Amino acid sequence: MTHPLMRGPGLWRGRADLPQNRRLPALYRLLAEADEGPAAGELARSPRLALVEAALLAADEPLTPRKLAAVAGLEGAAEARESVRRLRELYDRDGSAFQVEELAGGFQLLTRPEYHPWLARLRRGAAEVRLSPAARETLAVVAYRQPVTRADVEAVRGVQSSEVLRQLMEKGLVRIAGRDDSLGRPVLYGTTKKFLQAFGLKGLRDLPQAEGLAPPGKGPAPEPPEG
Repeated sequence: MTHPLMRGPGLWRGRADLPQNRRLPALYRLLAEADEGPAAGELARSPRLALVEAALLAADEPLTPRKLAAVAGLEGAAEARESVRRLRELYDRDGSAFQVEELAGGFQLLTRPEYHPWLARLRRGAAEVRLSPAARETLAVVAYRQPVTRADVEAVRGVQSSEVLRQLMEKGLVRIAGRDDSLGRPVLYGTTKKFLQAFGLKGLRDLPQAEGLAPPGKGPAPEPPEG
């Protein structure tokens, strides 16, 4: 099997381009080993599964199955999902401190919740998403009623909300989702993939039930776009 990185024009065109007296780069050795079959041992990772694990470890945001497949050289999204399932089994069986969570339409390698009190000590002073009560209230209205205009947000909250909406956009939690068809075509607001990631949600369908926030007669709000 020839890996996609070994095909096409450019510097990395194939093994034939390499001098015969030089050792193959690590990338080629790893890809060659990945085609030799699974590694031995109950908890061992095959080279291909190790690539998936390495990609999840290096990523600072959830990777969609399609992107994970592209990074790890898999056949497609189905193989990526199967690899994630296998990793989850391995982490559960060996008592690992890590787990693979499905967040914001992708997969991310995270530590288990029970280790948070200790790991939080390492993150003191690090930038975190901190929201004022007004910002949390505004974000909740946007999340449950999106796409929603500023006037609708203010109708629910009873106060002016333009500055809070601006702050939420600066934090990457709220985005402009289009324009309403009403007079003046006001801007519509919706949540982002960062919002899903920050609150540990697979998608908007996983929002907890909140009486009075969801608009009557409407189904789940559209998911934020990838990227």
